[in-house]
Amino acid sequence: MRITLLSLLLLCLAAVVPARAELHITRDHGGYVEEYKTKYKRVREKGERVIIDGICNSACTLVLGIVPMNKICVTPRASLGFHQAYYDKAFTFGIKVTSSEGTSDLMSYYPDTVKDWIRRNGGLTTDMKKIKNGVELWKIIDPCPEEW
Repeated sequence: MRITLLSLLLLCLAAVVPARAELHITRDHGGYVEEYKTKYKRVREKGERVIIDGICNSACTLVLGIVPMNKICVTPRASLGFHQAYYDKAFTFGIKVTSSEGTSDLMSYYPDTVKDWIRRNGGLTTDMKKIKNGVELWKIIDPCPEEW
C-alpha cells in the first residue's frame, strides 16, 4: 500500500484538530432531575459545548448550573421553561404534588442570573414560566456565534 504525501498530511491534520463535540438541545421537556444531573456532569467533564436551539424545559434547565456558561449558547429558536419540582405523577395518581426539597435543589444549581429572572417573574410555581429568545434570555445566556 502506498501512502501519498497528501494522505499523510490529512492524517496529521485529523490527529491535531479536536472534534467539535456538542450537545444540541432542540425539544427537551425535562424528566428526572438525577438523570439530568448525571448527563450534564458528563457533558461538563468532556468539555462539550451546549447549543440550546429550541425548547429546554424543567430539568433540562439544570444545564445552566452544571455546564459552564461559557460553553452554552442559544439560537433564535431557544426557550427555557421553569417550574417547581414535583413528584412523578405515576406515583401520585396523576396529581401534581410539588416538592419543596426538590425545588430548593433545582434553585441551588442555577446561576444568579437565572435566580434573578425567576424572582423577578414571581418565583417558581406549578405553572411553567417561559423565557424566549431575546434580550431577557441574552442577559442569562449568550447568543450562539455564527460558526456554532
